[in-house]
Amino acid sequence: MKIRRYILTAALTLLSLCALAQTTSQDYQRRFSNLVSRLGYEGVGLETLLDSWEKELPEDPYLWQARFLWCFNRAQTVSYIQLDADRHLGKEPILPYTDSLGNRSNFFEDVQFDPDLFAVAEQAIVKAIQLEPGNLDLRLAKIGSLILYERESPDMAAAELGGLIDYNFISGPKWDYAGSTVSEDDFLALCQEYLFRFYRLGTPAATEAFRSLSEKILRYRPGNPLFMNNIGSYYLVFKKDPKTALKYYNKVLKAHPDDFTAIQNCILLARSEKNVKLEKKYLAMMVKHGPDEAEREKAARRLEALNKK
Repeated sequence: MKIRRYILTAALTLLSLCALAQTTSQDYQRRFSNLVSRLGYEGVGLETLLDSWEKELPEDPYLWQARFLWCFNRAQTVSYIQLDADRHLGKEPILPYTDSLGNRSNFFEDVQFDPDLFAVAEQAIVKAIQLEPGNLDLRLAKIGSLILYERESPDMAAAELGGLIDYNFISGPKWDYAGSTVSEDDFLALCQEYLFRFYRLGTPAATEAFRSLSEKILRYRPGNPLFMNNIGSYYLVFKKDPKTALKYYNKVLKAHPDDFTAIQNCILLARSEKNVKLEKKYLAMMVKHGPDEAEREKAARRLEALNKK
């Protein structure tokens, strides 16, 4: 069974973007969003609306964003596949299944793309970026679409994100995201969201992108705890190398002794290695630096239990 998939993410909702001064552009944006909300991307009238919009305002970036959304969502077809796996491309199963012999498997949602429609969508988002290069929504939309399209091997998505990181630190553009000015911390947090998508994919190509792009950011911002923790997690989760992972987490904690992520990962690492002495060390740090009372109390109870053994 196959059905069309309709996706309109919050980050791409046209009404969330900064409105243009031209009333005609605002009107087209409103009409497009209303049609999509009522009829989906296969709705009658959308293509006619986009053609009229292009004829009247061919240099309007929101026209090209709308055309991207229209093509990108129509390019997708969803099917459901049965696999002997716990995850598929970073996704949880939608339905577990056990056959009459007791063999267990899972059903997953699987998205495939029409390559021709996807190519048209990419041309549209590139045009939108050219017309409004400081709009970070558009650039991230392109990266997100490539991650979905490339599936196990998001090489183009990684290259696009790497280019965006270089451009940000070398050229220092003033970004706009969802109508707001973007600080460096905001930019790095957005990068981390996309790096986490590579992490969740968990394929060899995706995990190498997660590592290499984290290292790229660290070359511009040495010692940043967010991306140092990423490298630690790469070694712990994907390389099964707790010794190297611990080295990175400890580098974070030397500069930021209250970093919750590093402390928590060290506790989990010590527990998985059955190293009680090491676990006690980091539990004591959690008792002192935990982000809230609940975490501090949980760590204190665990530490007390270990000390009684």
